[in-house]
Amino acid sequence: MHCESEMPATLQEEPGAPLASLLLITFNQQKTVADAIRGALAQTWTPLEILISDDASSDETFAVAEQCVRDYRGPHVVRLYRNERNLGTSAHLSALAARASGEMLFIAAGDDISKPERVERVMRVWLDSGRRYDLIATDLQDLDADGRAHGVLRVTDLDDYHSFEAWSGNRPHLVGAAHAWSRRLFDAFGPIAPGIYGEDQIMAFRAIMSHGAHTLHEPLVLYRRGGLSSKRKWRTPADFIARIKLANINGTGETRQLVSDAEKVGVGGQMRALLARKSARETYVSAVFGDGSLASKIALLVASKDVSFGFRFRMFIYATCPWLLSPFFFVKWH
Repeated sequence: MHCESEMPATLQEEPGAPLASLLLITFNQQKTVADAIRGALAQTWTPLEILISDDASSDETFAVAEQCVRDYRGPHVVRLYRNERNLGTSAHLSALAARASGEMLFIAAGDDISKPERVERVMRVWLDSGRRYDLIATDLQDLDADGRAHGVLRVTDLDDYHSFEAWSGNRPHLVGAAHAWSRRLFDAFGPIAPGIYGEDQIMAFRAIMSHGAHTLHEPLVLYRRGGLSSKRKWRTPADFIARIKLANINGTGETRQLVSDAEKVGVGGQMRALLARKSARETYVSAVFGDGSLASKIALLVASKDVSFGFRFRMFIYATCPWLLSPFFFVKWH
């Protein structure tokens, strides 16, 4: 397999140009990772380091990535890693960011494609701003499972977000696969807690509460909406319950991370108040799916007044009588 792009052997590097890092994380994406790597290698900005990391895939993703970079002789520094065990998105991305040396860190996924000008366009905007922003988001172009490009996916304009009140009053719509963070932002707040599979809101909040964030309204990433590796087919009640538990782990982790980050910038109390209902639901789900007796779960159902009864009852049924879902899944798949 030949993944190297048809780019010139050398690019004109401007004197004093800062190093950028493109972090490409992948997991079970053997069908798409070659296109993602091609896009990374085709970047027109130098100096650039490309860090590709596989999160212990069970398919041939790592082998494809090895083939793609084995004969690369272009101007970029390319490093390939493979985790011995699966870390999950947040821990994987944090570990790779810790390895990076660039002043700006570009996030890329193994099922998306960065356009050749992506890094250069964002770096020039960042430099023109006096290296002001801690996060720059761009728009994306919708890409279907067959690789056909469709309309542009516009993300929220971040330039008007300057405070906790602005962020909490109207959470921005973002896609982390088209983000670039400043190295100083990652160093200031540290790694993202494990178990979180969506880092976009966390990093945007950090940036808004630091030096600010900016949106470049150009579709610089071809984005497979939803991601091929993240799609789930719930064929049984057990599959459905497992998904609920996984989503709750993610939600709980995100809540804790946002509160922790808010504490660092002096708005911890406001963040806890904002997320109180979300946290209560997550605490209830953790408890009702725990190892307690049926009697204790009934008591929890009755006592958890800070969570709506409809939500409590639905989760109680899922946790104690999942077999009631069997007819629904039988009809769905037959």
